[in-house]
Amino acid sequence: MPFSKSFPKTTDKTIYPKWEEVYLTEEEEKAIEESAKEESRHLMEECIKDAKKIFLKQNLKDFQSDIIHAAIALFEKRASHVVFWKETKCKEKFDQSHKTS
Repeated sequence: MPFSKSFPKTTDKTIYPKWEEVYLTEEEEKAIEESAKEESRHLMEECIKDAKKIFLKQNLKDFQSDIIHAAIALFEKRASHVVFWKETKCKEKFDQSHKTS
């Protein structure tokens, strides 16, 4: 099932917006997913480094499992990009299709 997002389209004829569904093509969706995967790998590496820095700064014993748990918490906080990027792409398509309208 392709990714989609609804956006309100207003007109001067009514105060109620008409909701318009925007879909990503399979190619657009795959490109975004690949980009997100690469970004996620980079983010996880960055999170592991940041977790190590936190442990060192706080003079905590740096048990590997503790660092990984801290890195995962940081990663989860930072890594919700896939849906965000897909929604952003849908918004771009919506705006582009209504720019000429």
